[in-house]
Amino acid sequence: MARMRLAERLDRLPPYPFEELKAKLKSKGKELIDFTIGDPDLPTPPFIIEEMIRCAKLPSNHRYPLSLGEKELRGAIADWYKIRFGVDLAPDKEIIILIGSKEGFCNLIRACLDPGSKVLVPDPGYPAYMGSVLLADCEPVRIPLLEASDFMPDLPSKSNAQMLILNYPNNPTGSVADLNFLKEVVDWARDNKLIICYDNAYSELTYDGYKAPSLFEVEESKSIGVEFNTCSKTFNMTGDRIGWAVGNEELIDGLRKVKEQIDSGVPTYIQRAAIKALRSYQSCPSKTPDFLKRNINEYKKRGDLLVEGLNSLGIACTKPKGTFYVWLKCPTSSTEWVNKLLELSIAVTPGPVFGEKGKGWVRFSLTQPRERIKEALERISTLL
Repeated sequence: MARMRLAERLDRLPPYPFEELKAKLKSKGKELIDFTIGDPDLPTPPFIIEEMIRCAKLPSNHRYPLSLGEKELRGAIADWYKIRFGVDLAPDKEIIILIGSKEGFCNLIRACLDPGSKVLVPDPGYPAYMGSVLLADCEPVRIPLLEASDFMPDLPSKSNAQMLILNYPNNPTGSVADLNFLKEVVDWARDNKLIICYDNAYSELTYDGYKAPSLFEVEESKSIGVEFNTCSKTFNMTGDRIGWAVGNEELIDGLRKVKEQIDSGVPTYIQRAAIKALRSYQSCPSKTPDFLKRNINEYKKRGDLLVEGLNSLGIACTKPKGTFYVWLKCPTSSTEWVNKLLELSIAVTPGPVFGEKGKGWVRFSLTQPRERIKEALERISTLL
């Protein structure tokens, strides 16, 4: 049988690494301690599940949703931005609901850029950024995030790129950004006439007094920016696939036009659950609901346990200020160390998955209970 010819763009597209990892690790069985995927093991808060069940029982919530998303959800996002960041957003013009932020990156690039346009992509960075650029037939330009600069980008004074993708708190490194840095980026992007695509998915998972800012706390940022966030990490709703993009009115409208042709939106009952989730911020003066405080405290304890345990074994690493990841420089090459850990039934994500500058590094996700982290440390000690 003749082999079907696929589009040339797929030749440039690397396999999505986490699908390969999941398939490879499935055969390892129950003894595997899996630190690979950033999928929270902590439960979705019951009040969100209860609302989802209630709304799923209503026949009207199983009809096609609006392309922009339910008006009440866009209003809840606007209220959340005001409470959390002090930022004003117009629900009807500056907010759109997404099937998770991953599709948002891909569709925003298709909406805003022509084939051949250059996009600055962080390296190391979330693999979906690179995939989104390549699927749009655009040209990725890697911007290194190096340990020596605390994994912050060194932007050139001039750039002929059309878009910059940034993500802080950062996956995979756990590094964080402050408002001064975001102001410098906005000024730079305005000077170079770039669009900023800012992924703020880990804004609520921060430690030691640090609170992640929004890009839109910077004056004039709406003129060139779109920010993404999601229910996935804050509310432990990764499988429910609901997020949002906010920002520049014209860019949001372009994203809407693409999405109208591609998908029919997030199921209404899930949007209703997201409204309930976001409104949990309205009754807490600290701007952090109690369930989220407990989750942050648990991730902090896990991170402390893992980092301090590895350091005690002579494997130097630092505690993250944001996300639930630990980014670790390997004692040997990434491949060799990942394979050694797999022999102990411990799975971590090899750094090169996130880009060329990830060579020599691995990422641990803090999505295992503390008992399993202790067990992993005991196993690792046998290597040394």
